[in-house]
Amino acid sequence: MTDVLIVGAGPAGLLLATELRLAGVGVVVVERHAQRPSLCRGFNLNARALDLLARRGLAERLVGEGRQVPHAAFSGLPVTLTLAGTHTDHPYSLGIAQTRVEEVLEERALALGADIRYGHELRALEQDSESVTATLTTADGEHRLQAAYLAGCDGGRSTVRTQAGISFPGTPATRFSLLGDVELADPEALPFGPHTGPGGSVFAIPRPGYVRIITADPQPPADKDTPVTLDLLQTAVDDALARHVELRAARWLTRFGDAARLAAEYVRGRVVLAGDAAHIHPPAGAIGVNVALDDAFNLGWKLAATVRGTAPAHLLDSYHAERHTAGAHVLANTRAQVLLGEAEDRLGPLTDLLTRVTAHPAGNRAFAEIITGLDTRYATRPDSGHPWLGRLAPDLALTTPQGPTRLAQLLTRGRGLLLDLTVGGTVRESATGWADRVDSVTATCPAHPELHALLLRPDGHTAWLRTAGDDSTDGLHEALRHWYGAAAPPDAGTTAPYGSRTARRAS
Repeated sequence: MTDVLIVGAGPAGLLLATELRLAGVGVVVVERHAQRPSLCRGFNLNARALDLLARRGLAERLVGEGRQVPHAAFSGLPVTLTLAGTHTDHPYSLGIAQTRVEEVLEERALALGADIRYGHELRALEQDSESVTATLTTADGEHRLQAAYLAGCDGGRSTVRTQAGISFPGTPATRFSLLGDVELADPEALPFGPHTGPGGSVFAIPRPGYVRIITADPQPPADKDTPVTLDLLQTAVDDALARHVELRAARWLTRFGDAARLAAEYVRGRVVLAGDAAHIHPPAGAIGVNVALDDAFNLGWKLAATVRGTAPAHLLDSYHAERHTAGAHVLANTRAQVLLGEAEDRLGPLTDLLTRVTAHPAGNRAFAEIITGLDTRYATRPDSGHPWLGRLAPDLALTTPQGPTRLAQLLTRGRGLLLDLTVGGTVRESATGWADRVDSVTATCPAHPELHALLLRPDGHTAWLRTAGDDSTDGLHEALRHWYGAAAPPDAGTTAPYGSRTARRAS
């Protein structure tokens, strides 16, 4: 038995495992592949994902290895969305292989004590009011594993979603593209970027030792799972450009469509969904892995508190409320980019209007924040209307009694944070009943002298704040109860979470 069984060892599953282990929750991750796939689906971490990873000390290592591009990926408009001046600590997109991101996340998950099992495929699941039982197959046969909760992070064709009976409404694919990781006989024949010819366009992304080619599939077969051949990709590229570009040594060939679907429920009983298991969308904007990480970051602390018995009754449901809305926005954003990319005269006026909007600095910044999710704002109780409420708090430079630090550094433990910036640290006294779940830190913040106190959720989003001229802490108690549950009894101590149970070791 284990506390949480995670199905799928992709970015969502691995980050979720690290979040749960930070909270001391027992985790088993199962992955149907015998080893981590070597094929790389994406090469982009956006500003929002980097901001989130920085709250756990995971961004710096990746930033040191990747290539920084000071704009956001966007399709369909002849514009560049700059990230300068946006609400982020990382005003760039980071070019880095998804496989490398998964390596770093797996390393952290294992270091924290996660049990990751490759070559384990989910066949069926059953749940009741107390647990979920998964039937798994391995090279040695079939066995069962029971968990308090099961997280489906197993991709767009999620077995978890199907077995849990969660519907997946949306629109089927109507257009398909071919993708090939190949070598070029002439490496200079297709430099980075789009190449337009009389028959269509080809996008080239050079990688060490090969190049990724993406172009339209002019005649997709009735069975969209029919294997893509190098000859098919070669013909499509030559027809689009009306010239021959010799392709060789294919490493990976596949076909993808523009389907857009969103799970009706992110939470059903003791089953939760994250990443592509919860949503699929066109690849425009290179957003996929970033949204998966965002899901896992939102879910982890909520699921951990639920398992440990400290969560208020609504907490896990708030994962659906917040991330289902975010998923709907992603589907709308990516579908809009696909539409804008269509060469239809009737869309010309719309393309012209949006091009002029994004030519304005404020419009460009707004577009960049929307596309990358930097505009994400969750509902708060209470809501004073302050622009930081519900949003990811900036990485403030602080001075504590122990010395200088930054806000992101104070969140690496994965706990809530009450930042007391008042003289004498008077606000923190109001949160002593939550000391088992919320770290209280006194500090000064010269850049924001108007800020007196700040309550953050474990994911770094602002739940409450107090500014100069406001001496009340009533809203603080409401926010603490809303996100962290009831205060611990005065004699409960702070060495173990109030209401927790001993995590069961996986067997």
